[in-house]
Parts: sequence; structure tokens; C-alpha cells
Amino acid sequence: MKTHLLKTIICLVAFGLLTTGCQHTTQKEADNAVKFDSILVDKTYHLLDNPENPNCNLQIKFTYPVSVENDLLADIQKQFVLAYFGEAYENLSPKDAVEKYQNDYLAAYKELEPDYEEELKRAEDGTPVGAWFSYYELSSNQIQFNQNDLISFTVNFENYTGGAHGAHAYNHFVIDLKNGKKLKEEDIFIDSYQEQLAAILVAQIAKQNNVTDPKELENMGFFSVDEIYPNNNFLIDETGITYTFNEYEIAAYVVGPIHVHIPFEDVQLLLKQDSPIASLAGL
Repeated sequence: MKTHLLKTIICLVAFGLLTTGCQHTTQKEADNAVKFDSILVDKTYHLLDNPENPNCNLQIKFTYPVSVENDLLADIQKQFVLAYFGEAYENLSPKDAVEKYQNDYLAAYKELEPDYEEELKRAEDGTPVGAWFSYYELSSNQIQFNQNDLISFTVNFENYTGGAHGAHAYNHFVIDLKNGKKLKEEDIFIDSYQEQLAAILVAQIAKQNNVTDPKELENMGFFSVDEIYPNNNFLIDETGITYTFNEYEIAAYVVGPIHVHIPFEDVQLLLKQDSPIASLAGL
């Protein structure tokens, strides 16, 4: 199966078959009738409540809907909270979720205080206090697309909790305003789409890195190209589908996140005719 997939990818790259002869134009649509609000947090706490000690810094910029045309506001808000803060917060209102998350973050950081006090005792003997006690977390979400009864948004996340370097992530979400649910790959693609979509993704990654043989990617910090498959981390806009593979997912940390944009015409044969994005894709 992997050999067949690799041959398919090489053919796509070598012969430029990523774009078909079928083109479509999408008329500019008005934005959905959705109003948004944002909650901002910028909180710093020093260990042992001493401004001379290491600190944590938490920054949140959480954008969420406060008005929609139908009666699904609570469901849609729940999806935003779940996407941003995780399952432990999904049943809370946006404001309560932010408050609880902030309190939980600070409480977790304060758990370092006994260890820090031990470090201070050792420092009296000339041992330096570890720099890893300084933490930070920055997060925000951006509305990327708000038309055709769809909202695409990205949650950007960066944090440092000790170690050699921080972590970064871009997590995409598409909400169907008609039912208040998150859109998944199986909602838009036909059965058995994975192999063909994987080939398209790898071919596009190879193209972005100016190589003709996808195997060359493995000399550039990528892991096995045979293991690159759709990961459900995608957003939709008027031009196509964008996938993101985060750090360590398909490549070494130094490569960073990989963003792969696929125009609709490249995947038209894989799209369901009755999917929520059918009209947007020109089907």
C-alpha cells in the first residue's frame, strides 16, 4: 500500500497533476450574521508572591460568538470553548471557562513553590537557581472564514514549561452553523479518501520545498513520508482546504509547523456532493 501511495505521489509531483482542467469561480458571499466578542487576560504571578522570584505569565485572547441567526448559540459557544480550552471546560460559559482556566493555570504553577524553596536552600551553597522556573503561555484564536454557514477559526498556542525550548501549535476548527457541530473529514470527503488525499498532501509539501521526489523530504528534517496522512486539523475558506501539521507531527522541531493549502479543484473528486462545503467548492 505504501509503495502504491509513493508512486502516486511521485506521479503527482513529476507531472504537475495537482491542478485539474476543471476550474470554478466562487462569487464573494456576505459574512454570516454572527457577532463576536473577546475576553483578554494578561496575568503574571511570581513564585511565593515575591516580585524578585521567577514568574509565570498567562496571556489569553479568546474570541467567541455572542449572537447567531438561529437558536444554536449555546452549542456553537460550547464548540469554541472546547476548541480553545479543552474538554474539562466545555460545559462552562465562555467567561466562566476563561476564569477557571486562569485559576487552574496559576494553581498548577504554584505547585512549583515547594521545589523552588528547596532550590533556594541549595542556592545558599552557591548552586544557581534553575531558570526553568519561569513559565509562560500565550494563546489566541482568529476567525479565518465566516461565510456560507461556516466559521473557520484557528487557535494559536505557545508555552514554555522548562526544557530546551517552548512549544507552538496551530489548531484549526470549522463549525457548521446549521447544526452547531464541528466539521470533520468524514463530513466532507467520500469513503476511502485517505490514500488519495495523503498523496495530494505529500505532493504539495514536496512542491513547497522545491523537491521532485518526496523521499528527499526525509533529508530535510521530515519523518517518513509514507506516514503522512490527513490529520483532521484543517480549515476551510473560499479558496480551498488548509491543513496544518504541528511540531514533531511529521517533522523535527527545527522544521516547525507545516501548513499545506489545497485548492478545491485539486480535491473535487474526493468531496461529497452533499457536504456542507459543496457549494463553496463549486460542486
